Amino acid sequence: MSTARQYELVYIVTPEAPEQDVADLHTQIEQIVQRYNGTFDKTENWGRKRMAYDIGRHREGTYVVETITGSGELMKEIDRRLRVIDSVIRHLIVRVDEELQVAQRTTDARKTFVARRRVARGLPPERQPGEGKGDGDNQDDMDGAEGQR
Repeated sequence: MSTARQYELVYIVTPEAPEQDVADLHTQIEQIVQRYNGTFDKTENWGRKRMAYDIGRHREGTYVVETITGSGELMKEIDRRLRVIDSVIRHLIVRVDEELQVAQRTTDARKTFVARRRVARGLPPERQPGEGKGDGDNQDDMDGAEGQR
C-alpha cells in the first residue's frame, strides 16, 4: 500500500471550453480522488491566459492548479484520465512534499548549527526570553572597547 503524498496538478483546458466544462472536469477529478481516499488541499482556477508557445492550434488556455494529497495509484489514474480527455491540452503532476522535506531538513540543520555554536560559546542552546538579537552572542567583539576612546 502506498503512503499519502502531496502532489500539485496543473492542467490547461482549451479556450473554447465553457466554464461548465472546466467545472465538470474538476468534478470528475474530485470523484477519482474520493474513490482512492485522497483529499483536495487547494484548487485555484487561474482563468484564461496566453501560453508561452502554441500547443496545437491553441495560443490560450484555461489554467487550473490543484493540490492533492493521495497515493501514487491515485495520481496514475488521474494522469491516465487526463490523457484521454480532448479538452485538456496539457497537464503536469509534480510531487511537492519532497521540496517541503528538503526545506525542513535545511531548517533543522541550521538550528543544530546555531545551537552547537551557542554551546561552544558557553551559552544555552536556545535563546532565552529577553535575550535580544546580538546580546550575548558577540560579547568577544566588545571586550576592551570602553578603554580605547
